[in-house]
Amino acid sequence: MAADTVDVLILDLLEWIGPRSRPYAEVIEAWRTSCPRLPVWEEANRRGFVDRRHRPGSPASVAVSALGRAHLLSRRAG
Repeated sequence: MAADTVDVLILDLLEWIGPRSRPYAEVIEAWRTSCPRLPVWEEANRRGFVDRRHRPGSPASVAVSALGRAHLLSRRAG
């Protein structure tokens, strides 16, 4: 059951990030968890659904990867 919950929450995370990037600090504050049964942020990273970006002189940001967008579309289309 926890795996199903994580899968649903990953979809929520991808929708929350949306089509533009968000500041890394904002994403971590909202989505990082210390609960080993709900590793939403960690699992989204492991699956390659998010891209972390950092340009010198700018804050780090997070965006939905192409793989994440495809996953979101396939799961939310029906």
